[in-house]
Amino acid sequence: MTSSPSRPLVAIFWMLVTGFCFVAVTALVKYMGDRIPPAEAAFLRYLLGLVFLLPMLPALRAAHLTGRQWRLFTLRGACHSIGVILWFFAMTRIPIAEVTAMNYLAPVYVSIGAALFLGERLAMRRIAAIAVALIGTAVILRPGFREVAPGHIAMLFCAVSFAGSYLLAKIMADEAKPAVVVAMLSIVVTICLAPFAAANWVWPTGAELGLLFLVACFATAGHYTMTMAFAAAPVTVTQPVTFLQLVWAVLLGVLVFAEPVDIWVILGGALILAAVSFITWREAVLKRRPITPPSPATKL
Repeated sequence: MTSSPSRPLVAIFWMLVTGFCFVAVTALVKYMGDRIPPAEAAFLRYLLGLVFLLPMLPALRAAHLTGRQWRLFTLRGACHSIGVILWFFAMTRIPIAEVTAMNYLAPVYVSIGAALFLGERLAMRRIAAIAVALIGTAVILRPGFREVAPGHIAMLFCAVSFAGSYLLAKIMADEAKPAVVVAMLSIVVTICLAPFAAANWVWPTGAELGLLFLVACFATAGHYTMTMAFAAAPVTVTQPVTFLQLVWAVLLGVLVFAEPVDIWVILGGALILAAVSFITWREAVLKRRPITPPSPATKL
């Protein structure tokens, strides 16, 4: 038996499609604006996206989850719910390029969390890469040289929340089928978001519901094409391609939303992604079980 041959060009193509899907998610949420509160918009996105769980129902019915697994799935859903609310909030407060660049931080936080909670060893090279990522964050925010907006603070905590969700997913992936892990996330997040949405409910228009359904479609498609990319080649091949998401986000901000180009955001995002790519490469060189996720893997 031999493993499937690596097909880097195919993997790069699927990762390019993945980037398009996630940038489309960002653009749709930005276009929709802030009339719908962030928690409600997030709730409706997941509620409408439950239709994509239909093929997973047999696996979900066959799963016999223990009390511990229920608790971990609930904790993961709570972490992810907080991250999604913060992401929707940030999208209406700061430029698309800044949201995209700061979202690259999630894999860095995963690396730190893996050391703190999963016993992953932090070698000096990994510590240096994390330091570079934090420098990249400082370049984007430039505290003292410009105002750090609430949207920036939201994205800092959003990345932490998504990192916690991913770490819990890594734990549960060893105990449950992938379809169960995916389905439980969608179900639990929808339930967790419901009371926050109800607390400040604004009746959406048909157009807003349509936009949020498109968000769910593009997010689901992005995760599917990302899986196709990883099946075609190692993450070390596809990880650098994710930088193009920042390029597309900058172009989208300029051409569609009249947001000015900020070279410091591009530079900071490049530093963060370079650090994530280095950590991913080191995991491949050491041939250990990957901990650090590819950048898009922590998205909503």
